[in-house]
Amino acid sequence: MSSSHGWRGQALCAQVDTALFFPENGQGNLTKQAKRVCAMCDVTMPCLNEALSDPSLIGIWGGTSERDRYALRRQMNKASA
Repeated sequence: MSSSHGWRGQALCAQVDTALFFPENGQGNLTKQAKRVCAMCDVTMPCLNEALSDPSLIGIWGGTSERDRYALRRQMNKASA
């Protein structure tokens, strides 16, 4: 693990079943549960920043789903244009 990922050791998601953060289609309840864990986490922002910078990441990162991050990236692109 590189120093840029040092926040991962402090992440609450590391303390629960990781399957929670990779729900299948139709498992919205798991998505909500994962987002609740993220909401209580102290390292949500670095997690979200990593997920926004790497579109290949799947699952719940920084309290956002892949769909959420797609929308955020679009907003960021519009704002910088």
